[in-house]
Amino acid sequence: MTGATGDDALIRIAEALERMSPAPLAAPEFDQAGAFVWHTDPDRLEPVPHVSRVAIDLLVGVNRSRDTLLENTLQFARGLPANNALLWGARGMGKSSLVKAVHAEVQAQGMPLKIVELQREDLPSVSRLLNLLRGARHRFVLFCDDLSFSHDDQHYKSLKAVLDGGIEGRPENVVFYATSNRRHLMPRDMIENERSSAINPSEAVEEKVSLSDRFGLWLGFHPCDQDEYLQMIRGYCDAYGVQTDDETLRAEAIEWQATRGARSGRVAWQYFIDLAGRKGVAIPR
Repeated sequence: MTGATGDDALIRIAEALERMSPAPLAAPEFDQAGAFVWHTDPDRLEPVPHVSRVAIDLLVGVNRSRDTLLENTLQFARGLPANNALLWGARGMGKSSLVKAVHAEVQAQGMPLKIVELQREDLPSVSRLLNLLRGARHRFVLFCDDLSFSHDDQHYKSLKAVLDGGIEGRPENVVFYATSNRRHLMPRDMIENERSSAINPSEAVEEKVSLSDRFGLWLGFHPCDQDEYLQMIRGYCDAYGVQTDDETLRAEAIEWQATRGARSGRVAWQYFIDLAGRKGVAIPR
C-alpha cells in the first residue's frame, strides 16, 4: 500500500465512522413549550403542548407541603438558592399533582420556568440530559414521578449525578423534584435484607438509604380523613360546575370509597369523574 493509497483508505474509514456515529443532540427551542419529556434511543426532548393537571387551590389537605414547595420553586425561578425535593407518602394523595400545579402557579406569576419529566428507567442517561440543560438560558425543574428502587437496582447511582453532580456539580439552572411512596426510596424488607446479609451491614444500608438524605426538602403526604375526602369532591364540583346536593354527594362518595377500599385524593377524583359523566358535564383536561 503506497502512502497516498493508505491516506485515502484512512479518510474513507473516518468518513464511514462519522456517518455511523449519531449527530450531537441539538438543543430544542425551549420557548415553544413550558413542559418537556425526556426520551432516549435516540436522545430527545419532546415538548408537551398541554400538561394534564389540576389547579393548585383544588389540592386539599396538603397545605404545608403546598406552601413549602411553592416557595422553594419561586426562589429557584427567581435565580435564588433552592433545594431538591422528595415528595413521599400515601398513594393518590396528590404528590405528582402538586409538582405540576406548583409549576403552573409559578408560570402564572410571570416566570417562564420549564419542567422536564424523566422516567425512572432513563436515569442512566441523566448526565446527557444535564449537559443539554446546563447550556440553556432557562431554568428547569427536572421531575421524576413514582421513584423507587428494588434489590440489585443500580439506577440509584445515576440519581446521585442529579443530586450531587460529580465534580461539575448540579447545573445552577436545574432543580430535581421526585415523588415516591417510600421515604427511603426502597422497600423496608430490602433495607432489612441488606442488614442481615451484608458483610458490613451498616455500610451496605447507608449507601442506599443516604440517597434520600441528599434531598434538601422531605415533604410527607398522609392519608386523608373523611371530611377532607368530601371537601376534595365538593371543590371539584364547584370548580367544574357539577350540581349535586350535599346529602347525595356524601352518600355516594362514601359508598364509592368503600368499594375501593381506600380514601385518597385519587379516589375522590375518580368519583368526581363518574359523577360529572352521569351529570353530562364535560371536564377539560
